[in-house]
Amino acid sequence: MARKIISVIVVNEHSVLARISGLFAGRGYNIESLTVAPIPDSDLSRITIATDGEARVLEQIIKQLHKLIPVLKVSDDSDLLEKESVLIKIGIEEDLASIQALAHAYNGKIANANEKYIIIVATEKPHRITSLIKAMSRFKPKEIVRSGVIAMERY
Repeated sequence: MARKIISVIVVNEHSVLARISGLFAGRGYNIESLTVAPIPDSDLSRITIATDGEARVLEQIIKQLHKLIPVLKVSDDSDLLEKESVLIKIGIEEDLASIQALAHAYNGKIANANEKYIIIVATEKPHRITSLIKAMSRFKPKEIVRSGVIAMERY
């Protein structure tokens, strides 16, 4: 089993996402993370898919992606810059200085605070986001939201 990040540029139209996710479902593969956003000043969208699977089957899926009509480009290059964001809500009664120091160690910061909660935001490599969540567990987070992986070719 191999982890694979696939970036797909598509024409932004209805049912494209359903067709792409159907390729994975049809082969019994789970999508670990799926992020979709429009590309500014165009009628295109970028779909970033994180998945695990056998290399041979993932190569078949990539070949099938190339054949879909609204797909313009598929990148599965190992030279992708990957990032993920997380929001972590913690009760205000926790040790604020320790939370801030821990968040800073993972490229994070306090994004919002009110009389009940503080919300931490961090953007980092996916495995570092997992580590941050584990480290923040001692502060008993009330809620955690992960964005899913985004990726871009480095060249």
